[in-house]
Amino acid sequence: MSVSLNPALLPPGAATPAQPPAGTRPAHRSAAPTGPSFADVLAQAATPSRPKDTGATPAGTGTPAAGGAQPLRFSKHAVQRAQRRGIPLDPTTLGRLQEGVGRIAGKGSRDSLVLVDGNAFVVSVPNRTVITAVGAQHMREHVFTNIDSAVIA
Repeated sequence: MSVSLNPALLPPGAATPAQPPAGTRPAHRSAAPTGPSFADVLAQAATPSRPKDTGATPAGTGTPAAGGAQPLRFSKHAVQRAQRRGIPLDPTTLGRLQEGVGRIAGKGSRDSLVLVDGNAFVVSVPNRTVITAVGAQHMREHVFTNIDSAVIA
């Protein structure tokens, strides 16, 4: 193969290679890609379908967290349990809870137990909705069923 046909062997700043000799097959050059970028397709595939309105309330300001994740929502039941049991839902706790849900979402979990500072939150991962909350003092009395994963955040 001649140097003029291999662009990798041309010195920097050299002119483009000459046309291939007659009778030889030209190098394959693909056209510029069309359609959505890989990042767009990946972001669309990673975004779960919008859940039905279950009366859940969004946590935080409603702006997506880092990485484009949807904000967590709390069911009415979870909000009542957190208030009644004195479970703090401060920004630090919510951030760690969101981070834990993000980690388990990457593993394909559906319903998970997320532990934050001794408090337990059962979360529907595809809907990003906290279903219930249990404080550390009530943990001994509870059995968590219908979960497929657990994470300590």
